[in-house]
Amino acid sequence: MTTTIGLVVNPAAGRDIRRLTGGASVSNNYAKRRTAGCVLAGLTLVDDVEVLVMPDNTGLADRIVDDAPDRIGIDFVDMTVTASGQDSRAAAAHFADHADAVVVLGGDGTTRDVAQTIGDVPVVSISTGTNNVVPTPVDGTVAGAAAALVGSGAVPAAETTTRHGTVKVDVVRSEETTVIRGLATVGILDRPFVGTRAILDPSDIVGGVVSRSSPAEIGLSGIAGGLVTHRPDDPGGVGFRLARDGADGTDAPDAADAATGPATTVRAITVPGNLSTVDVAEHRVLDDGEDYAFEVDRGVISVDGEREHEVRNGTVHLRPVSDGPRLVDVEAVLERAADDGRFRLE
Repeated sequence: MTTTIGLVVNPAAGRDIRRLTGGASVSNNYAKRRTAGCVLAGLTLVDDVEVLVMPDNTGLADRIVDDAPDRIGIDFVDMTVTASGQDSRAAAAHFADHADAVVVLGGDGTTRDVAQTIGDVPVVSISTGTNNVVPTPVDGTVAGAAAALVGSGAVPAAETTTRHGTVKVDVVRSEETTVIRGLATVGILDRPFVGTRAILDPSDIVGGVVSRSSPAEIGLSGIAGGLVTHRPDDPGGVGFRLARDGADGTDAPDAADAATGPATTVRAITVPGNLSTVDVAEHRVLDDGEDYAFEVDRGVISVDGEREHEVRNGTVHLRPVSDGPRLVDVEAVLERAADDGRFRLE
């Protein structure tokens, strides 16, 4: 029986301004091509594998297909290329019906786009983006081997995948409601417009909700992680507000009804290369689906580390929801395969 593996390589991932202003690593298309080649090599751990690759307009996918091992059948997903996040969503929608597992090369934004349409197909997410809270820095060969083992059924997906949480956002303005989805983090920023998408200044942050938190993570999940640890597969999430100036209302920020009063000061890595000090006025562990709201006069919503949506005179409702992608635990897969003798040759 043929095992079908989907491959998403986002040529735009890992190229934002944080490579100039902070210490974020660089992942150019040559590096992505080499990593993708390693993924394809790892897939040869099992027999009879075919790969479907998301096309792009940079030539990256073409080179990946041209360099594929002879043992693997490989082709492109039949789809329209838009050079936007829609490409990852369209490819993932195809994989939801035609793939046994998917390997994603990108950052949090790419993984979020895939998560929106991938359904229950197991996902191996490799870090080639900026903040990289969800994707992991794993060798491509190892990741490909894990995807092959899970996709072929050699290792049970039910025992080696976890359901990652998401953050659902309803932006309510008079009679209009806009729905947004985040994977790991959604934040409210005291900014008048989107501008440069990266969050560069922690003083812009008013608060937010995260589906996971750890002091080992970067950005909003790292801020929350300085107070409480919340695992990616734990139900619910963490909501928090930072302490801001303007307790008497005279200098209150436009972005939201920011909390004031006694604060807990935490250290957090808010941007690669920057260890920041922030004052958290309020934080709360949220149940699955529990609402955490901000009244926003003027501000910007950030989604998974990037500024995405401007808000004027609205209420932003954030809720952690346990309906995200099934992420593959690469190490657990390979250890289970070794225990079952999958690496032994008679």
